[in-house]
Amino acid sequence: MKISIIQNKIKWGFKQDNLDSFGNLVQSYYGKTDLVVLPEMFSTGFAVNSPELSETIDGETFNCVKKWANEGNFAVVGSIMAKQGEVYFNRSFFCKPDGQIFYADKRHLFVGDEKRYFSGGDKILNIEYKDLKFRVLVCYDLRFPVWSRYTKQNPYDVLIYCANWPKDRIDAWDTLLTARAMENQAYVCASNAVGIDGYKVHHNGHSCLIEPRGKRILEFEENGTGIKTAEIDADYQKKIRTKFPFLEDADGFDLR
Repeated sequence: MKISIIQNKIKWGFKQDNLDSFGNLVQSYYGKTDLVVLPEMFSTGFAVNSPELSETIDGETFNCVKKWANEGNFAVVGSIMAKQGEVYFNRSFFCKPDGQIFYADKRHLFVGDEKRYFSGGDKILNIEYKDLKFRVLVCYDLRFPVWSRYTKQNPYDVLIYCANWPKDRIDAWDTLLTARAMENQAYVCASNAVGIDGYKVHHNGHSCLIEPRGKRILEFEENGTGIKTAEIDADYQKKIRTKFPFLEDADGFDLR
């Protein structure tokens, strides 16, 4: 399966500009890939102090995503600012080419305005697509290994993180992504933003695709923008999990 990651600047609070910018990159890969991964809150930036930018499941961002997935004949993954009634969420989604959208809300809300204005989710987004199992999580969720953990009850092959992770903590991003790949014997796909956000925080990217033993098979240059593609090998992953059956020895636990 071919997976394409977009690393791009996000214009803070300007939804249409972002949909146009990301749309140009997405459309350039129509018919060339199987799955496109976008950063966290790609249509607004991490503007959690402006919850009025949130939209419903029938809003313009999701309609745009459905159009891209259908016309490109690939799945699209990311997160947006979403609302249900008067409640706001950082909502991850997985949109299939036929327009079906599956979603779950970010579990771990970051300190400050996200925690002040938004509500956390209580379910994990697990989805099967083209004979592979995916789990989609958002940014700060990366710091919590239990929420990311492969289990027999909730297995997956590919772990996806959509993020707005800052430059001053990028070493943690790099290290934790590798750890999640190695401890779960999974492909880890991560899309991060670049540029200066509305809080004057610098984001420098480091988007990547990591194979189950921790080697990066795709990565972006510092502060680079664009779209890059790599292919994952399901047979290779099965061989790794069979030869080194670490997951069979994992401790059981219940999520509460």
